Amino acid sequence: MNVKKIAKGPLVWVLLVVVLLWIGFAVFAGQGVKRIDTSQGLALLKGTTVERAVVVDGDQRVRLTLTEPFVDGKTDKGKVVEFFYVQPQGPDVVDAVSAASLAKGYDSEIARVSFLASMFSVLVPFLIIGVIFFFLMSRMQGGGSRVMGFGKSRAKLVGKESPQVTFADVAGADEAVEELHEIKEFLQEPAKFQAVGAKIPKGVLLYGPPGTGKTLLARAVAGEAGVPFYTISGSDFVEMFVGVGASRVRDLFQQAKENSPAIIFVDEIDAVGRHRGAGMGGGHDEREQTLNQLLVEMDGFDPKANVILIAATNRPDILDPALLRPGRFDRQVAVEAPDLKGREAILKVHARGKPIVEGIDLAMVAKRTPGFTGADLANVLNEAALLTARSGAHLIDDRALDEAIDRVIAGPQKRTRVMNTKEQKITAYHEGGHALVAAAMRYTDPVTKVTILPRGRALGYTMVLPTQDKYSTTRNELLDQIAYAMGGRVAEELVFHDPTTGASNDIEKATATARKMVTEYGMSERVGAIRLGSTDGEPFLGRDIGHQRDYSEAVAGTVDHEVRKLVDAAHDEAWEVLVEYRDVLDHLVLELLEKETLNEAELAEIFAPVVKRPPREVWLSSEQRTVSSRPPVLTDAEKAERGDAPIVPQDEGTGREEHPAETIGEVPDGGTPGGAVGNEVSE
Repeated sequence: MNVKKIAKGPLVWVLLVVVLLWIGFAVFAGQGVKRIDTSQGLALLKGTTVERAVVVDGDQRVRLTLTEPFVDGKTDKGKVVEFFYVQPQGPDVVDAVSAASLAKGYDSEIARVSFLASMFSVLVPFLIIGVIFFFLMSRMQGGGSRVMGFGKSRAKLVGKESPQVTFADVAGADEAVEELHEIKEFLQEPAKFQAVGAKIPKGVLLYGPPGTGKTLLARAVAGEAGVPFYTISGSDFVEMFVGVGASRVRDLFQQAKENSPAIIFVDEIDAVGRHRGAGMGGGHDEREQTLNQLLVEMDGFDPKANVILIAATNRPDILDPALLRPGRFDRQVAVEAPDLKGREAILKVHARGKPIVEGIDLAMVAKRTPGFTGADLANVLNEAALLTARSGAHLIDDRALDEAIDRVIAGPQKRTRVMNTKEQKITAYHEGGHALVAAAMRYTDPVTKVTILPRGRALGYTMVLPTQDKYSTTRNELLDQIAYAMGGRVAEELVFHDPTTGASNDIEKATATARKMVTEYGMSERVGAIRLGSTDGEPFLGRDIGHQRDYSEAVAGTVDHEVRKLVDAAHDEAWEVLVEYRDVLDHLVLELLEKETLNEAELAEIFAPVVKRPPREVWLSSEQRTVSSRPPVLTDAEKAERGDAPIVPQDEGTGREEHPAETIGEVPDGGTPGGAVGNEVSE
């Protein structure tokens, strides 16, 4: 039990109020006069032991002073007792008092409340309200010791006793590390930069998707710089009282200046730095005052004061422009999802201290996880460690890593969900349709795994994985994605003549891709290379309200027609593939029903008879533009690799040459990891 914490909390004050109330009632409740029955009081008046009586009007009470203690049975009531009477008994009581022979006589009083009792009854409610207010404010402010410290900064000073994170613990973000390493050098050797007239950035904004390591980078700066490091969340500035956030900003920067050189890290700065005046109801006074004070403090730095502000956010698009201008956040560093080499380096960092089977190739695991962030990769290794411990093993092996990747992408396997034979066959044909169409399309990535085991919300899934990192997508690749997304629905129509609801997610993805091709990517001849629909509106109105339709009903009808045309064409392509290779589809379904999961090597053997579809006709954005007959230039390395072999221009654009592409390993019995979860998980 923490005695100091209890002593500083509101419990002591509550107990104090209770004690005062008890004392007050004890003082004003009659000062120790004992009560007796009315019959006993009248009997005493008829006797000789009463020396004085006081009749209190209003309370209908008679107080008797006795010459000897009154004993009621075994209870000693003392020499001062009192009894009460009802109004009809009044005349009898008065007659009894008058007739009694009292040595000191009798008296009459009118019941009056004393001044102290009146003040006490008035102050008690206010005292109770004050205690409740005190308690509530202490809860909101994080403790009784901070009840009146509204305007004080809540930033935490990272000390030497905190676990130290260095740049050696950061991987996959080399550019960001380089930028922050310069910050460290300036704080340690400012004269080196000032000698050549260089000014260090006053602020560095780290932005990127969640889980990419923005906070980890800030912790690494704290571990490397060796200077006071203040960390605070953007939401800690905003309170229910206007002006509190601005006061906290002033206090935070004052502390940093007094201890300069210093670093201030504000996590999730979008909580306080959002665009002013935005939203349905206009601005937010408290948040905007806090932002105004932050702008003043950042622009009011002493040029020689070594105080640097580092902030992190997932939403740089909603930050106020005044916050992003040079002079405040001079440097904006993008922290994106790592590439192949970055993922491998991150896996090596998180593999430290974990017992892993010798011979596991983390580079293959990195190939299986395109698009994963650092947090995702850390979660993969942690899941693998948990699975290993759960199974009673002592070393993390290929199977644990394979299952961990599947769990991170699609969720845990539904072992308790039992499907009947009919549903299993429908699921097998559905997933087989996805896999076969993907294998036959010319511009798709390789199919690395197909399973009919339920996992997450899916009854089964097909994994299509790129062999290398990609940052753009061609029109033919998008058309292939729509085609194999429709493969499951086509297989149900072709085989069972009765489609199921299992293709709803596939249809949603195909429709969304086709609509983006028409409205965003300019890949429709009728609509043209224009963007339809504005997404630059208010980001605070919600996903749907913030989108504006800036085109007419006629154009909307054209868009719907073009979307339908693209999806129908993909539907036809998938139908042609499955009709042509129906025997391969049936063979694939039998293998799935027997083994439940097929890896890349097994799929390659089944798909051996499948021939890639020929290139599509050249698409032109206008019939008036002719097709150029000149292919793209070849570098010397490409000439040495290909020789004089011709290549289709659209194949050159997608990188799908006729020579075999690099494959991804998988997890056969005793094998090495591979066959990773792809970008598309078809349900």
